[in-house]
Amino acid sequence: MAKGSFFDQIGIIGGGQMAEALIRGFLEKEMFFPKNILVSEPLKERRQYLEEFYNVKTTEDNKKVVEERNLILLAVKPQVMGKVLDEIKDKINPKKHLILTIAAGLPLSFYEKRLPQRTKIVRIMPNTCALVHKSISAISKGPYVEEEEVSFVEKLFSVVGEVIKVEESYMDAVTALSGSGPAYVSLFLEALIDAGVRCGLPRGISEKLALSTLEGTIEMIKKTKKNPYEIKAMVTSPGGTTITALEEFYKKGFPGIVIKAVKKAYERGKELSQLLEEK
Repeated sequence: MAKGSFFDQIGIIGGGQMAEALIRGFLEKEMFFPKNILVSEPLKERRQYLEEFYNVKTTEDNKKVVEERNLILLAVKPQVMGKVLDEIKDKINPKKHLILTIAAGLPLSFYEKRLPQRTKIVRIMPNTCALVHKSISAISKGPYVEEEEVSFVEKLFSVVGEVIKVEESYMDAVTALSGSGPAYVSLFLEALIDAGVRCGLPRGISEKLALSTLEGTIEMIKKTKKNPYEIKAMVTSPGGTTITALEEFYKKGFPGIVIKAVKKAYERGKELSQLLEEK
């Protein structure tokens, strides 16, 4: 459990899937007791679900969360973040509050403009794999956050996967790669399964083969420390089936498509960030 040298209670504004994944991780790793987690959520049905399933406290009042907790996790969509900050800003005390945000695309400057001067803010970019505790969360700290507090945030987010510290200038790229990454991987996996069906495999067998191949390849890269090129070379025999398939991928520009797609996501993230900053 988080001890008094930092925070032994947490307030979460927003009770969606990512917030739920973190709550589950906090409780499983005994970072907090259920009674020390307070969640604000506008939907009554969602509040009831969180209370009944996790035994945490809930409210529909965002201000109450800030008044009763010093550690605040902002888990709302970027489009409504400005409204939420306007609502709670008068309750923020820079000397006692530590603000964590998992909203995609919003830079630290977005919060600094809307919250009291010298407010401590940490920006975190997890991904939806947090739902199965396999996220990779990138962390960037604001100028007033101390290293001990950053270490504390790293420990918090390690409950749903790995954590990496990055400069904030990398955060849009992080969002484009790992934040959106589960969708890219799912698209490739879907196509791989369909390809097996196209070759005559029953869908259930194709799904099992594709999933196991993906899991095994990732595990092999991690355990052998070989890079993807080396793994590809291990499988590719002269004149064989693999090189024939790879040739088709290269003809259709598959690597370039991936690079361009992620770059487009990166550029779109910066556009959305700018639009939200201007509001």
